[in-house]
Formats: sequence, C-alpha cells, structure tokens
Amino acid sequence: MKKISIVLVTVLLMSSCVSKKKYVALEQENGELKSELTKTRVAKEDLEAKFAAIQVRVDNYNQKIASLNEDVEGLKIENDIKLEVNDDGSVMSNESKRKMRATLAKVDPAELANAKTLKDSMNLAVQYNLAQAMDTSDLDEDEDIAVDINETVVMISISDKMLFNTGSYRISNKANDILQKLADVINSEESIDVMVEGHTDSRTISTDKIADNWDLSVLRATSVVRKLQNKYNVAPKKLIASGRSSYQPLVDNDTRDNRSKNRRTRIILLPNIDKFFALMEAN
Repeated sequence: MKKISIVLVTVLLMSSCVSKKKYVALEQENGELKSELTKTRVAKEDLEAKFAAIQVRVDNYNQKIASLNEDVEGLKIENDIKLEVNDDGSVMSNESKRKMRATLAKVDPAELANAKTLKDSMNLAVQYNLAQAMDTSDLDEDEDIAVDINETVVMISISDKMLFNTGSYRISNKANDILQKLADVINSEESIDVMVEGHTDSRTISTDKIADNWDLSVLRATSVVRKLQNKYNVAPKKLIASGRSSYQPLVDNDTRDNRSKNRRTRIILLPNIDKFFALMEAN
C-alpha cells in the first residue's frame, strides 16, 4: 500500500512538471505572437502614412496638370475666338476660318476654283451651308435665290416669283417651304436680327391699294415679316421691314429678264459670323 502511494505521488509530480513546461511554452509563444502583431501594426501604420503622403503628392500633381490643361485650353479658346482683320478688310476669327475650310472641303471643286478671294470663299461656304439647311437644291440659284455676305452680314435674295404674284404683295402658297426653312434658321439662333427689304423693277404701279413702287416694296416686306411672325413664330423684336422701291436694281431695267431679276425680296441676317457658322453647322 505504501508503494502505491509513492507511485501516485511521483506520477502527479511528473504531470505537474509537464503542464508547467507547456504553460511556459505557450506563454512564450503568446508573447512572440503579440510582438509580431505589434510589429505588423506598426508596419501597417507606417505604410498607411507613406501611402497618404504619396496620395497627397499625386493629388498635387493632378491639380497642376488640370491647371496646365485649363491654361492650354484657355489659350486655345482665346486663339480660336481672336478676331483678325483680313487683307480685304473683313473680320473673321480662327474658329470661323476652321469651320469655313471644313465646309469648303465639301464644295464642288469646280465651284471652289472660282473663289479667288477670301470673301468669295466665305460666300461659297455660307451658300453651301444655307443650301443644306434650307434644302435649296431644287432651286435655280442664279435667279431664284442668291446668298452673299459682307463681313458679319448675311444677305439672302429671293425672287418675287417665289413669294408673290405679279404686282401683288400677298404671299403665295408656294412661298411656304422657303419661309419655313428660313424661319428655322432664324429661330435656331437667339442673337440673329432680320431685316426684310422689298425691291421692285422700274415700271410704275398705281392701284386702289398700292400707291407706287415705294408702297409695293414696303407692303411686300411687311407681308413677309407678318408671315414669319404669325405663321412661323419668329419673335417680332428680331424683325425689321423696309422698302427700297426700284432704286437699288441689280441690273438695268431694259429687258423682261432683267426686270425679273430686280423684283426681289432681300432677307438680311445680322448675326455674329461665328454664331452663324455654328448654327449652320448644327443644321
């Protein structure tokens, strides 16, 4: 019995020693893990600080790049809108010249060959754009409609046979298409003002309703203005009606054909030429 007790005590003592060693080992391992965790946390915080510093530098560089881009864009815009006086006295911006060249690239080379001056090129570009916007391809441009520009003024001359019956100031139904398209162009740009000029040939006229050629030219201009306002919703504040009678003929009134050329209505658009090219390009 005594021997059994001694054996039990010995076993218990040995078990206690083993447990203590494991405990110490575990404590040591735990300490090492805490140390590694601390090092990892410090390294993480150090990396986060470095990343934050790098992000600040990147943001600063991006701001500098954006600022430089704004400066470059500003210089480009300034260069585009800068007005230059051409050799013929016309005034045009670089942006308008760019748009004009883009338009002329679409023009028939045979027609382009006849453009000897910058004004000729401008006229050709406006005629092309206006034809696209107003679909004048089915018209005889030599007699029915003609376009000309003088600096920033765009002039569209329409023969009376497209708008009126002979000796009358009442607008015919066949004028609806051309007036609708003209109104679309006018309404597409807020800055455009429009002067409508009536022109007659030199033959005198006198009726119960029309006193003379002055009267006829003004009445025709007024009829066009009213139609643009009432049917096609052109703002009346943009419209001007005037008459020239027979005192600004295109050709001598010595033949029937010449008199027909002199009977016309001239629509004068008064936009900034840059805006005109912009609205034509949009159409």
